[in-house]
Amino acid sequence: MTLLKMKFNLQRRVRLAQGLWLMSWLAVMCGAFVFCLGVYLKIELLRRAEVMDNAEIHVVPNILMLVGLASIGTNWVASRVCQDSLDASRFPRWKVLLLAWFAVAALLCFLLLAVVVLSYALQGRLEESLKEGLRNGIRFYKDTDVPGRCFQKETIDRLQMEFRCCGNNNFKDWFEVQWVSNRYLDFTSQEVKDRIRSNVDRRYLLDGVPFSCCNPASPRPCLQLHLTDNRAHYNYDYQAEELNLHNRGCRRALIDYYMGLMNSTGPGVLSVILIQMSVLLSLRYLQTAVEGAMDLENPEDESEGYILEKGVKETFEDVKAKVLALLKFGQVDPSEEDPEGEKADGSEKAASPTPSS
Repeated sequence: MTLLKMKFNLQRRVRLAQGLWLMSWLAVMCGAFVFCLGVYLKIELLRRAEVMDNAEIHVVPNILMLVGLASIGTNWVASRVCQDSLDASRFPRWKVLLLAWFAVAALLCFLLLAVVVLSYALQGRLEESLKEGLRNGIRFYKDTDVPGRCFQKETIDRLQMEFRCCGNNNFKDWFEVQWVSNRYLDFTSQEVKDRIRSNVDRRYLLDGVPFSCCNPASPRPCLQLHLTDNRAHYNYDYQAEELNLHNRGCRRALIDYYMGLMNSTGPGVLSVILIQMSVLLSLRYLQTAVEGAMDLENPEDESEGYILEKGVKETFEDVKAKVLALLKFGQVDPSEEDPEGEKADGSEKAASPTPSS
């Protein structure tokens, strides 16, 4: 049974071709949008690659860029098919190519849907990647004179100021690492000696944070040192001083930022999927209607357009049989005997003398 059969006269075929041509160019622009979206997301991820310990999240922008370019190409081809659909001398050349076109267009829809699913599935991986990357960035913050790590201080400072965050989970993460380089410590000072001597790992730990943690919305000048000592500052309460520093950790800030980007791509990508599916189905109707009209004595008569010539089950069985036939093509059946070998055996038997009685 033919699936979703419709009747098309010449006027309806012309309107279908014209509407599909416009829709194809709309899909080309959507492909460009998807590509630009992938490039933007890729750049944003690369900008902060120093604080990410895992590159799996790059799968999402990579697929977006690949699908965007492929969508531009396939929908441009669709627009050319629409132009040639009403020309009996030019349309037949697309007949073989359209089979591959339908396969590519269906694959694009599947990949776009996979992007939406991956953007949610990779949230846990993104969180773990940022957790480890930020931990290393804070630990190497002081290594401004070490090759390969000298950029960490600037990266972390810019990150904390841009996203209004502090530390990995919160500002107390800075209390657990030595973030002041030894080259800037006066080892003749008794205070420095006492702090280093009091630590098991011989590190100079402070209840303080870098300047980039300071909250500009605070009504008082920023306090960076002795944050847990209420007596070190006038009119200061460690437990109640919420505006002095950024309270949100950078891991949460970055996760919210990147997941916001990926979630915002969801509606856009789903819209592109709907447009691509519309182009796919409309082109199938146009193809079958035009091919049916060409088989008529009068090409201007009414023809039938459909999605599948047979039902879904019958079409699946036909495709399965063709695939199995292709897989068997060229294989030698060991049960079949070699004709030349049989002929040679027959000649040898004929040439052998008959034993005398």
